[in-house]
Amino acid sequence: MNYQRFFDEAIDQVHAERRYRVFADLERIAGAFPRAIWRSGDRAEEITVWCSNDYLGMGQNPKVVSAMQEAAGKMGSGAGGTRNISGTNHPLVELELELADLHGKEAALVFTSGFVSNEASISTIGRLLPNCLIISDELNHASMIEGVRRSGAEKKIFRHNDVAHLESILAAAGRERAKLIVFESVYSMDGDIAPIGQIADLAEKYNAMTYIDEVHAVGMYGLRGGGITEREGLADRIDVIEGTLAKAFGTLGGYITGSTTVIDAVRSYAPGFIFTTALPPAIAAATTVSIRHLKSSQEERLAQQKQVARTKDVLIEAGFPVMPSATHIVPVLVGDPELCKMATDRLLGVHGIYIQPINYPTVPRGTERLRITPTPFHDDTLIYRLKDALIETWEALGIPYGAAGRPAVASSDRIIPLLVPKSGG
Repeated sequence: MNYQRFFDEAIDQVHAERRYRVFADLERIAGAFPRAIWRSGDRAEEITVWCSNDYLGMGQNPKVVSAMQEAAGKMGSGAGGTRNISGTNHPLVELELELADLHGKEAALVFTSGFVSNEASISTIGRLLPNCLIISDELNHASMIEGVRRSGAEKKIFRHNDVAHLESILAAAGRERAKLIVFESVYSMDGDIAPIGQIADLAEKYNAMTYIDEVHAVGMYGLRGGGITEREGLADRIDVIEGTLAKAFGTLGGYITGSTTVIDAVRSYAPGFIFTTALPPAIAAATTVSIRHLKSSQEERLAQQKQVARTKDVLIEAGFPVMPSATHIVPVLVGDPELCKMATDRLLGVHGIYIQPINYPTVPRGTERLRITPTPFHDDTLIYRLKDALIETWEALGIPYGAAGRPAVASSDRIIPLLVPKSGG
């Protein structure tokens, strides 16, 4: 049997569907974010990154970098084992206390990634609840979908952010059956926000447990960076709050927070936690410094919100099909996978601007886009350079400014959420 042929055919299929992905070889420059060195063969040149998930630039914050270096110098590069076998290092214990405090919960548990935290936690909670029905938003992240699948529990999908549809599922299940509602606060491809308060109301009405993914919101929203649940004063109404350390906090890892009992149950039963080497002390120490900084500093959040709003205004005024977004995500619709890839290749090769194309299956076919994520370090000069580069690229490739017939967003959609709850919360 020619085993290689099956893999060749699988890759050929990805190419045929125009969704083959090419990774850019980048070398970030500490102190010069969002600048990086792009390497391609013998070519090496400085470019500007416009799609980083290091939303606040904390990956280059001097205090964070120094904490990582100091911890590595004192404790070495790795954790040395799983949490049960010598891997529970003191910086990791401190980090979990810091995370519990961030969300006002009794306890926290750190994983090696946000994907693992969702997959392991949702699957474990779903298995431990007898005859559990998991009710999942249709646009939930792949990690949440995998957690639901691996739980073995029955699942129901509710239409994205549709609380009426959610209620119909809850009502049909009845109050006595165990139910877990899993959803996100900020959906990272469209930049929209879940109706968290209404979902919490339904959970209380129908006796359901709630699990929210705040990975694209922690650090960036709320007076202390606790996410949308903190900004809206709803954290105490959500049973499990999950987040990442790899975006706004600038390091690596994922976590959940909740009651001591729920966290201890996941700690005791989740294979994805039990059988994985612990996060290294240097990463844990650096993350704790980052979280503490963002609990007290508004500077990074306010600067990011200002530059996001500026980017939206400039691109909208230039006529680009900026998709509606109430958050820091700035999606620009292309609507064709080949044109999307050609546009990003041209932006990088001609203009020194790196934006990864977002194609199916990450987004539905026909909604291919550029996903732009301005940070506090994308100043007005960089924003205008981006606009000019996009204009040249759109015209060179013949991309319609009204791609796929979608209108540009209205001015009301440019608003960036405040750090504190809006009236009526």
